[in-house]
Amino acid sequence: MAKQPGTGGNIMLQARRMQSQIKQLQENLNEEEFEGAAGGGLVKVVVDGRQNVKRVEINPEAINPDDLDELADLVQAATNMALTESKDRSQSEMKKITGGINLPGLF
Repeated sequence: MAKQPGTGGNIMLQARRMQSQIKQLQENLNEEEFEGAAGGGLVKVVVDGRQNVKRVEINPEAINPDDLDELADLVQAATNMALTESKDRSQSEMKKITGGINLPGLF
């Protein structure tokens, strides 16, 4: 079976282009912020596109010294909401670059 001229180079060019786009996406997502809120906004958590927690804001009204479990639940819910939003955005943007092909280890 004869190899078509230029095919290998074309694939490598596409791979380099995709790698460059992925790097740019990672940089852009690192700058974006995603917020999760719970308890009607009493607790807010902000994460970046790399799923790192940037800020946790707790309204004093959310603090009941007799029920700290409720506060912990609100922090957990807000964090999970922000992380889910960040992951969904990352996956959506990655699909645009890869055409839906799953490339393990890239994100």
